Parts: sequence; C-alpha cells; structure tokens
Amino acid sequence: MNLHQFKFIQEAVRRDLNLTEVARVLHTSQPGVSKAILELEEELGIEVFTRHGKRLKRITEPGQHVLNSIEIILREVNNLKHIGEQYSAEDSGTLSIATTHTQARYVLPMPVANLRNKYPKINVSLHQGSPSDVAKMVLEENAEIGIATESLVDYSELATIPCYEWQHVLVIPPQHPLLEIAEIKLEDLAEHPIITYHPSFTGRTRIDQAFSAKHLSPRIALEAIDSDVIKTYVRLGLGVGIVAEMAMKETVDNDLIVRPGGSLFGTNIARLAFKKGSYLRDFVYEFAILLNPTLTKESINKVLSS
Repeated sequence: MNLHQFKFIQEAVRRDLNLTEVARVLHTSQPGVSKAILELEEELGIEVFTRHGKRLKRITEPGQHVLNSIEIILREVNNLKHIGEQYSAEDSGTLSIATTHTQARYVLPMPVANLRNKYPKINVSLHQGSPSDVAKMVLEENAEIGIATESLVDYSELATIPCYEWQHVLVIPPQHPLLEIAEIKLEDLAEHPIITYHPSFTGRTRIDQAFSAKHLSPRIALEAIDSDVIKTYVRLGLGVGIVAEMAMKETVDNDLIVRPGGSLFGTNIARLAFKKGSYLRDFVYEFAILLNPTLTKESINKVLSS
C-alpha cells in the first residue's frame, strides 16, 4: 500500500465517487486511479467500494473504516511537511486563508499587513467563497485557517474559535421615508424593498429569522454576496440595504445614512476554523492572534486537540 492509493480513495469520496473527476484533480489517468484502488482492496482483502460494472456506487462499511484511517494518515503526512517547513524554512512559506468576501475585503487587510511586517518572507494566499466553501477548503487542507460567520460550527472535523462579534446595519439613501422614524422596527422595514446578502452569506440567516419571528415577509429586491454591490444598488434607489457593520467606511460611504440593526437582527459571531489535529506553524498562530488578541498558542492548541 502507498500514499497514492490513500489519496485516490480520499479524493474519490470527496468527488462523489467520480473517478474521472479524481483523475482530473490529481493530474493522472482514470484507469490508473481504478487500478490503484483495486490493488489496495486486494491487499486489504476487502471491498472499499461497491460497484456497478466499473463505476463506484457507494463506500462499504469496512471501506468507511479504511477511509477514517486514511484521513488520519494523510493529515499526519501534511503535518510532517509543516513541521519540516517550520524548522527548516526560517519563517518562510505560504499561509493559505479561506474566507468570505466580506472578511477578505473589510477585516483581513490590516492583520495580513501586520503579519507580513513581522514575517516578510511569508506569502499569503486568499481563497474566497461561501461559508460552506470555506469549511470544505480547510477540511481538504487547501487552507490552514478559515474565517466566516455561518456554517463552520456545523462541521465536527473542524475546531472553531470565536473571533469577534458584529452586527448588521441599515444603509439608507438620503430623503428616504424611513429616516423620519426615530426607532425603526422590523414592521417599518418590511414595507420597503430590501437589498441584502445571499442566504448563505454574512449573517443572512439571522435576518430571515428575525422577520419570520414577527411573521413578516420582507420584500427582498436584490441579493448579493458583496457588500459593495449592495451599497451600489442602494445608491441607485432600489431599496434599503442591510449589510455587515464592518462594510461601512465613513470616508467612502458618507453619502449613505447608517442606522444600527443590532436590536433588529441580533449579534453575529465570526469564527476561526482549523482542521482538528493539524500542526500549525508559528505564523499561523500569529495570524490567529492578530485577528483575536485574546487568543494564545496554548488556547488554540487546546481547541485543536479537543
């Protein structure tokens, strides 16, 4: 048995048993992938997958145990690489970060700049996507650290740590009727078109839950994943925006009126995520602490090993 066979099985499960896709991702041939998996099954004396002809149909019960062991082995292989880099590369290497657009655009610039000042040999690779994409990238070890609000706590293989709290704000164009109301309520807001995030992004779940609890059906005029897009359409008069508070910069957005939305939608928590059992290099700890100064290396390790 060898690491190539382990990787083929792991990737086959990740790619919904599509060996053509496995071969594409791993830059090899589909017959080579099939042959390697069969050879491992023969060596183990079990079927890892059931088949219909040459197509994989599902993972077997003993195959699931094999997959669990493979996940541990490949995780530790990756840890070995990071250990070597930590002690031989003199604080150089690449920090891969998976995050959403809002975090990348409004939260990460200063921590990334401060990290680069302290570790000038470090390269930073930002991968942006939905919260579920962020979780997947960390689980598949395409990123060492993930940052998002939603979804991360739903993955048992991830160790997550609260990073910071934030609230939504209302973004209102000048002369809008809502500005005549001293304390805007959800009932007031529901009477106007709303522009906000796509359901899988930036605390949208809390917005929907708040309206639902009041038995209100908001008029969602437009959904986007980008706060700047939302603000652009608010300026065009398409509706009232609901965005994350960190997306509002007074020097840039002084043509829009901002009203707090915490009393309407509650508080959100952005979280850091690591794959459980991972070995983190020093600059990964440093970056996490830059994002949340209450953290320490010891507190992060405690969560990683829990």
